[in-house]
Amino acid sequence: MKFKNYLKLILTVIFLISCGNSSNIKEAKVSVIGEGDDQIKVVVVAGTPYEMGFQLGSALKEDVKACMMGFLAFGEKGDPERFNKEVLDNAWIAVEPYIKDRFKEELKGLADGSEVPWDDLKRAHMIPVVGNYACSGVSVWGTASANGNLYQIRNLDFTMGGGLQNYPTIVIYLPENGIAHASATFAGYIGAHTGINAKGIALSEKGASPDKEYPFDLDGTHFSTLFRDLLYDANTLDEALNTIESTKLIKRYHLYIGDGKEESRGAAKVLVSSPDSVKLTIWKDNDQTDEVAPNVSENVCYFTMDNDAAYKFITENHGKFDSEKMIALSKLVADDDGNLENVVYDATNLEMWVAYAHGLEVASSRPYVHIDLKKYF
Repeated sequence: MKFKNYLKLILTVIFLISCGNSSNIKEAKVSVIGEGDDQIKVVVVAGTPYEMGFQLGSALKEDVKACMMGFLAFGEKGDPERFNKEVLDNAWIAVEPYIKDRFKEELKGLADGSEVPWDDLKRAHMIPVVGNYACSGVSVWGTASANGNLYQIRNLDFTMGGGLQNYPTIVIYLPENGIAHASATFAGYIGAHTGINAKGIALSEKGASPDKEYPFDLDGTHFSTLFRDLLYDANTLDEALNTIESTKLIKRYHLYIGDGKEESRGAAKVLVSSPDSVKLTIWKDNDQTDEVAPNVSENVCYFTMDNDAAYKFITENHGKFDSEKMIALSKLVADDDGNLENVVYDATNLEMWVAYAHGLEVASSRPYVHIDLKKYF
């Protein structure tokens, strides 16, 4: 065995042993918001990454198993060439060098707490990495909103066939090191497709990788682990953008980064296009080089599933935006078929409104459930 491989083996063993002591880990705090079919579990975890993963897995053991294993089975049955074990394992091998240890430690804790095999959890987290999706994002602030607050939407238009919507979960992370943050997700999925932290940094995304570019070059960081890094570490919009600019990213997508704090309030839209010669483009306020120019307004960033409808709504309601109008905009631009989850943020007041699909009924047709994050952060 080569020395570097031997050293890697020893370090892996040390990592697993150090992560594996769960005897003194506290329990997660679990509550429920919403009513009837629109109830959402809120799980508060705290401590080290491993401890937080173990708490989450222990608290939602049956949900994690059903959600993640069902997601894997759906992927392999629906597209066995793209979502088989070999493809997903190779995807993990490609992106793993770019994933921070704290994420891997949390995933190991999740595996131990839920008793779902580590390899299966890794594979489930790779389905979005090799998959593609649509979505919408909009940020408004300052003169565009009724009170100056920064509001942001994230519509997740993905697939409802995998049953993720049956396990709606909001995880509140109170890390030993890092910024408290929230992720509106599904039981057992710890990558972030959206989220907000206690510093008022809100994150949204819109996929843009076409099928014709598959198989994708996965030598880099997927946005789902990038978002967890930003939620942990970013205090301001500029800090978030600096991290994005210094990260080797993969595939094509739009990122929406909002900062709700009065002293640094603002937002940016980022176009990641790693297959092209220009791999990153950042647009801020009313930028006439924006891809939707000239249909841009002051203190607005957007790109949605229906940009004409979005621009008309934004123009008619400029200066009037509040949570209700942002929810209306979220519904307006939602996909008719795969609208899995929608989130509206008030990043200034640390609030969010979340709607999940129910059965095959899209999220935009369901109630948007309110949660005041100040009570948790």
